[in-house]
Amino acid sequence: MQPSLFADLQDLRDTADDVPPFRTQLIKWIGNKQRYAEQIIAHFPKTYGTYFEPFIGSGGVMANLVPDRALGSDIFGPLIEIWQCLSDDPDRLKHWYAERYHEFHAGDPKDRYDMIRARYNAAPNGPDLLFLCRACYGGVVRFRKKDGLMSTPLGAHPVIKPEKFNKRVDMWVPRTAGARFERLDYLEAMARAAPGDLVYCDPPYAHSQSILYGAQAFRLEELMEAIADAKGRGVHVALSIDGTKKSGNTYCDIAYPDDLFENEHFVNIGRSMLRRFQMDGQTMEKEIVRDRLLLTY
Repeated sequence: MQPSLFADLQDLRDTADDVPPFRTQLIKWIGNKQRYAEQIIAHFPKTYGTYFEPFIGSGGVMANLVPDRALGSDIFGPLIEIWQCLSDDPDRLKHWYAERYHEFHAGDPKDRYDMIRARYNAAPNGPDLLFLCRACYGGVVRFRKKDGLMSTPLGAHPVIKPEKFNKRVDMWVPRTAGARFERLDYLEAMARAAPGDLVYCDPPYAHSQSILYGAQAFRLEELMEAIADAKGRGVHVALSIDGTKKSGNTYCDIAYPDDLFENEHFVNIGRSMLRRFQMDGQTMEKEIVRDRLLLTY
């Protein structure tokens, strides 16, 4: 039976095997794993200490896992500002969204969206990003290479009303109650993990455009070194990374040390939202994507 909206954290854990996957998004973010989180979590250790997610993004895996203790982090300040507000003052988060929703509907939607986006670009902040990520085209928050400014236009979909967003906040609060959120480089976050802890890495993919992440500088070789260091300390690490594209026929070869990972699994994540964005919404039947899930245990 699905737990009630106000079920406490222990209730959520006790009934975790009896409820359907949690797929109600709070924010939209490219690479969101929420729809496939149960496939990923099925390969996590049954017991672990603190859960770390150093590329927090939309937090979809954490919300399905409902960990006792967790650290969600990213170097992207506006994104972490949203997560910290959810944790510290969810009513304020609701106010942020409602205020911009009404601002958006006070005139021509495109003009109002452009105004909010221009304000964000002049001074990047969590409140504006919260609304923009829900209103922008395809939920793809894109940043221009030349100046780092968000450039995604307004989407064609209706923007959810504050009342519906408020319900989502109420659903997310108990699911992230065990977590704290900090603005950290992923290397610093991973260095905090102790023996028996679990780190889930979902970094920008090597075959994706870096402009979609607008945040932490990322080198695959550096991440592999951090994973090796964590494994050496007795930390469990799971890594989502490029797997196959184009209906599984193109294998994305990622270089990593032969003895770093003990197991490899594939997660079918459907059609690529990035490719849909690039193709202006054209049909995507031939663009099936499968992620690799690499495990150090």
